[in-house]
Amino acid sequence: MEYFKKILRFAYPYKRFAFLNIICNVFYALFSALSFIALIPMLDILFKQDKLKVIKEPVYKGIANAKDYYQELLAFKVQEYAQSDASKALLVVISLIIILFFLKNIFRYLAMYFITFLRNGVLKDIRNELYKKTIHLPISFYSEKRKGDILARTGTDVLEIQHSFLSVLELIFREPLTILFTILMMLLISVKLTLFVFIFIPISGFVISRIGKSLKQKSDQVQKEQGIFLSTLEETLGGLKIIKGFTAEKIFGNKFRQSTNRFYKYSNSLLNRQNLASPTSEFLGITVIAILLWYGGKMVLIDGTLDGSSFIAYMGLAYNILTPAKAISKASYSVKKGNAAAERVLEILETESTIKDAPDAIIKNDFTTNIEIKNISFKYENDWVLDDFSLNVPKGNTVALVGQSGSGKSTIANLITRFYDVNKGTISIDSEPIKNISKNSLRKLLGLVTQDSILFNDSIKGNLLIAKEDASDTEIIEALKIANAWEFVETLPKGIDTNIGDSGNKLSGGQKQRLSIARAVLKNPPIMILDEATSALDTESERLVQNALENMMKNRTSIVIAHRLSTIQKADNIIVLAKGKIVEQGKHQELLEIKGVYYNLVKMQSLA
Repeated sequence: MEYFKKILRFAYPYKRFAFLNIICNVFYALFSALSFIALIPMLDILFKQDKLKVIKEPVYKGIANAKDYYQELLAFKVQEYAQSDASKALLVVISLIIILFFLKNIFRYLAMYFITFLRNGVLKDIRNELYKKTIHLPISFYSEKRKGDILARTGTDVLEIQHSFLSVLELIFREPLTILFTILMMLLISVKLTLFVFIFIPISGFVISRIGKSLKQKSDQVQKEQGIFLSTLEETLGGLKIIKGFTAEKIFGNKFRQSTNRFYKYSNSLLNRQNLASPTSEFLGITVIAILLWYGGKMVLIDGTLDGSSFIAYMGLAYNILTPAKAISKASYSVKKGNAAAERVLEILETESTIKDAPDAIIKNDFTTNIEIKNISFKYENDWVLDDFSLNVPKGNTVALVGQSGSGKSTIANLITRFYDVNKGTISIDSEPIKNISKNSLRKLLGLVTQDSILFNDSIKGNLLIAKEDASDTEIIEALKIANAWEFVETLPKGIDTNIGDSGNKLSGGQKQRLSIARAVLKNPPIMILDEATSALDTESERLVQNALENMMKNRTSIVIAHRLSTIQKADNIIVLAKGKIVEQGKHQELLEIKGVYYNLVKMQSLA
């Protein structure tokens, strides 16, 4: 229950539904027990008409005799009818029993009605909180987690919590109350017989608890394995061209089958243990009933300390305990499964983000002087990617970062945007360290165009509105024109309202990249970061995209990470990196003249 206590905070906004559910469950339990007590006077009339002793209306003598008073009063009323018309008396008792069962089931429905709002509300809020946390956590968190595992936690684990949450409320309120009221009625009929029953209840409970002991562990295995095969599926969909192109269907098919086979094995083990709960509890319950028949029968037939009609009603009450007892045993197993799911969900919700705003973080709305990177060092794991790196980018300048793969170019972009934090040194904007600026206002100053065009399954307009939610169609079209994208967008069937498919797959690589640029243009930030924005394009697309980039970078401060050196010849400063350090810097022509690293890079590309 440790993790469920933490999940209970999500139920607080819906506490009124919980209270209404509890009230309805109290009445359900009460009428459930009373419906069996109502059988006693009917049985008296049917089987002991010649022995009826209640000939006068009974007198109420206080709560201590309340049970005898109401039983005798009911019997007296029934007897009055019976003396004139036995069938009429029977009809009265049957009507009373029907009313009691009707009220019992009405309150049962109302209890389930109110709990529905609680369950679905908790489900909604946990998913919203998980999504919020998923967006809030740093990018570094997802380099260690499988995407499928995150999907499994948001989907099936949260559903498991929802089902278990209902079980907990039944475990705490409805079923125990039903048992409590039933036992109270049993005590009113016979204390001796009820105490005899109590000897066997702890034995039954012990056996049932032994069955469910390993459920949490097995449930955790099932949920983890589900995350693994969902990850495999997600990777398969994302890399379908490579899988088909390298005829790797068999490799991925085997990988997926191995995971589903493990899931099959774990699920069978879990469900077989869970399915054992109901028959075990029922068998133990019937065993208790059988012992009751023997002991209670002795009290009726031999000792004469209990009358037959009360004993039959008592047996009905004893059987009435079986259903809630079975529900409690099933609910306890469900709680163990839900506890494992809650643990996995809370692992995400309780993960602290390593990228946080400072308590006194400022909101910065403009960019006036420069970006200064001063003596920064950074490593993802063990090896330093950047080592004592410094750079100054004056406002309005275009600075290009070039070098071999792994030299630290993209890392600089990740650090300026605070996707990661530096290990040493500082990055400042207008002399203000970016750690002192709120992440939201920092990123509003930045525009980002990446090598992979990250687009969403939405219309062109929907993809661009991410940059500026209230942009008009005119502004969107103007941004598309600057990005050299309007020429193909206007020919589409629905123009800017055309859906571009999953990840924009209905478009070519060049078209996707121009839409990414148009999105950055629409945002209109003072600082632009271009991370190898043309490296994946063919020559024609590169020319169009390069023109779009030049249009976009006018009157802006730009940091360009370049693979194709032909695209950065007009840069104000070109920084050549090797193993996280600056080895050369200057303008294009200056670097060519010294015939160093940059010269060799240009030469290699011109020969390629």
